[in-house]
Amino acid sequence: MAKKSKNLVIIESPGKIETIRSSLGSNYTVLASAGHVRDLPKSTLGVDIENGFTPHYINIRGKGDTIKSLKKVAKEADKVFLATDPDREGEAIAWHLAEQLGIPLDRACRVSFNEITKPAIKEAIKSPRGIDENLVNSQQARRILDRIVGYKLSPFLWKTVKSGLSAGRVQSVATRIIVEREAEIRAFVPQEYWTLDVDLSVDGTIVTAKFYGTAKTKMKVTNEAAAQKIVDAVTGRPFTVLGVRRAIRQRQPSPPFTTSTLQQEAFRKLGFQAQRTMKVAQELYEGINLGSEYGGMQGLITYMRTDSLRVSTLAQNAALDLIRAQYGEDYLPAKPRVFKTKANAQDAHEAIRPSSVDILPKNIRKSLTSDQYRLYKLIWERFVASQMAVAEFNTVSIDFENNGYLFKTTGYTVKSRGYMAVYESPDTDNKGDEGEELTVSLPPMAEGMSFDADKLSPLQHYTEPPARYSDASLIKFLEENGIGRPSTYNTIISTIISRGYVKREGKTLVSTQLGEVTTKLMSENFPEIVDYEFTATLENKLDSIEQGDATIEGVLGEFYTDFAKELEKANLSVSRQDVVIPDEVSDIECEKCGSRMIYKNSRFGRFLACPNYPDCKNTKAIDKDGKVIVREEKKPEIADFKCEICGGDVLIRSGRYGAFYACSNYPTCRFTRQKVSEIGVACPDCGARIIPKHGRKRITFYSCEKYPECKFSSWDLPTNEKCPDCGKMLFYRKSGKSLICKDKQCGYKKENVVLENSGENEIES
Repeated sequence: MAKKSKNLVIIESPGKIETIRSSLGSNYTVLASAGHVRDLPKSTLGVDIENGFTPHYINIRGKGDTIKSLKKVAKEADKVFLATDPDREGEAIAWHLAEQLGIPLDRACRVSFNEITKPAIKEAIKSPRGIDENLVNSQQARRILDRIVGYKLSPFLWKTVKSGLSAGRVQSVATRIIVEREAEIRAFVPQEYWTLDVDLSVDGTIVTAKFYGTAKTKMKVTNEAAAQKIVDAVTGRPFTVLGVRRAIRQRQPSPPFTTSTLQQEAFRKLGFQAQRTMKVAQELYEGINLGSEYGGMQGLITYMRTDSLRVSTLAQNAALDLIRAQYGEDYLPAKPRVFKTKANAQDAHEAIRPSSVDILPKNIRKSLTSDQYRLYKLIWERFVASQMAVAEFNTVSIDFENNGYLFKTTGYTVKSRGYMAVYESPDTDNKGDEGEELTVSLPPMAEGMSFDADKLSPLQHYTEPPARYSDASLIKFLEENGIGRPSTYNTIISTIISRGYVKREGKTLVSTQLGEVTTKLMSENFPEIVDYEFTATLENKLDSIEQGDATIEGVLGEFYTDFAKELEKANLSVSRQDVVIPDEVSDIECEKCGSRMIYKNSRFGRFLACPNYPDCKNTKAIDKDGKVIVREEKKPEIADFKCEICGGDVLIRSGRYGAFYACSNYPTCRFTRQKVSEIGVACPDCGARIIPKHGRKRITFYSCEKYPECKFSSWDLPTNEKCPDCGKMLFYRKSGKSLICKDKQCGYKKENVVLENSGENEIES
């Protein structure tokens, strides 16, 4: 009988082991590297700039045993498959593993799964390839560039701003975006404007029409006088239908998700921050145990780090079959949809979609957590809707004329729901072509008909400042401007918050004083680092390495020449005295001196402090949203005896060593005594109380309260039970649940005892 070949499959995440192992069978050993095994050292730059930006990699601390284990199993295996994630980072991890395991880069050892399903895994194993060195070089270039920027700029910030800060190639730009939005909000001057709505009664139905202008031009009403002039002109006169326009309006379905659109939509519809979205998506990709009905472990979505809108023909046909079966032929598009991917997108794998569209969210809800179900449902519905027919509306627009002024209203009825049967977009589906709100259905009206006004409502408004960025809107801005890559957006947002440059206020991102000072300093001394266009251009140059159109040395050399000059100049011209971080003032008043309290940071987090320190030392604890934590002052309990010194009340207080008694007249009277637990047993030697104490390793023992005058002590609990043989005290031994007599000549023992009313929680009752 032929010996089975031994195959080793090395993956990136331990969470996928069970899913992949169950798909490949016993002839394959599946192990995980748990991410990178090698990286640049933390203690030094780790890049030889003078010699072509050569990186110096070392094994990551704590990965020694993992590497040793992988080497041992790989040595015994006939074939080794490197099945890390299908992106730049995954390719780099595979390259590092190949280096460690001595696998030639051109050997067909690299496999990747766009989805963790049995057919996809088996197909990938059949078609291994060599390591893609261009892809690896692209990752290396990014890693080296980020290391140079971080390790060269951070010391400059330590010297000029404060210690512990960091700078980054993309995080500095993201911080600038939020800082500039905050500056726009502060500089915003509200502008007055007025709206005029008229309510018309049409066959018992109230129709609201909005002021537009005249028949020739649209008008802006900027003050009360202009509004009143229009009101006076139309009051008491009929509103005549000037024109009725009917049309069929179509809405196209949104494409399936990319990484960035998934993060944006999950924030809008589910309230998920980017980090939460990517965590749950990773779980859905790696696999969920769906039970025997679905074959156990099953990856539910395709790889969640992608810029592509491409969908495989197989997946598209499966979606069309499902739509035909569940909704009918009318819900199918005239021809299968093809969505155009952006020019600079990474098209290595598909858009984010369900691995199998036949796994309906409602059918597997019991196997998923709440977050997993909601995100899977969102991905499933978006993908299915993207393959459906357009939604169609019958729209009607009506113009009303009164004394030369024009008022408009628009309504609609649904002609064909199309994709909206599965997935609705509330932000757009009830808007007209000019963004106006649509009224659902209008009563029949014809040109020449006249109506009297039931109500004319002139309302004053003021323009609003631009909205602060949320996770979703920041990600949209980064993507539209080509800053960073979708796979990094989650990390970028987390980093600028953890560094203290940005804080969350509800669902919005707000710059801090530290973020504003640092951005100003960076803009003045390193303008290219925080320049949107430069960052996007550099991103494209890094992408060109992946295509084989550029080299690491060429791209990094071009960047570093100017950067080194800027760094040298900044180090010579800027000092700590030139940079002042203003205190962040709150709207909370110090109740002791009346000053507005300021935010401070400590190793335990942010808190409020009085700006008049040390004259006023008032502080307040705050929660993560900056709200003051109000703690109710608990009145101390009064003991049932009086002070031995002055006769005053004795209070029960808490200290570092537990509860204690203290005189209420402190500090005039300094009586104190430790409060001890009562077990209700008298000392057999002197008759005083026996109290529990803590010995070595916090183990409880029992001692006479008059120690050291009385030396009685015991590890076993003294009881009021008497030995039936000798009449002495019996002790309860918890380990054996037994009563014992400690007189060696007696030796009485009673097993399986449960004490009642022992006074000690650790004793069963």
